[in-house]
Amino acid sequence: MNRPRRSIALAATLFLAACSGAPAIDERVATPTPAAATPRATPTAAVAEGPSPSPELGSAPIGPTEVATVLSITDGDTIRVDRGLGSEPVRYIGINTPEIGDPGGSEATAENTRLLVGMEVVLEKDVSETDQFDRLLRYVWIDAGSGWTFVNVELVLRGFAQVATYPPDVRFTDYFITVERGARSAGVGLWAPSPEATPAPTP
Repeated sequence: MNRPRRSIALAATLFLAACSGAPAIDERVATPTPAAATPRATPTAAVAEGPSPSPELGSAPIGPTEVATVLSITDGDTIRVDRGLGSEPVRYIGINTPEIGDPGGSEATAENTRLLVGMEVVLEKDVSETDQFDRLLRYVWIDAGSGWTFVNVELVLRGFAQVATYPPDVRFTDYFITVERGARSAGVGLWAPSPEATPAPTP
């Protein structure tokens, strides 16, 4: 008879504990600490490309230009062209070559012919339009498609011409002088070890 009473007493004790709200087992779970937010990479804005740099001096025309067809070669530094206005003489700016009949004159004329006969050229103006003989004053360029040939410079580089500066047309003077120094050092053309007489610069 004692066993049932003990069972009833145990049951009553469990019931009272439940009613008191005290949990028999601690079911509290630690709240996880949020992981530190990983900073997101900020997309790098595309860098806007600036304007194309100006061409290196002497590598392309940088002044006003026009296209013309070479009609004939007068000498080492003068040609005749047609730019849509008929035949006109063009005197190269910044250089001078020997006159035909003077030492080196025939060679300079032949080189100028080799470079330009029958060619379409680009004429670049500096400041003056013409000289005192009504010849157009121009830098002469050949557009080969893959790059430019600066005829005035080519003649100096190969020793067929020397620098001859007449202000105000002096855009490439320093460049011409540098090229002439190279030709002198290399001993080509007018600057060969046994040079022909070098003519004084003439217009």
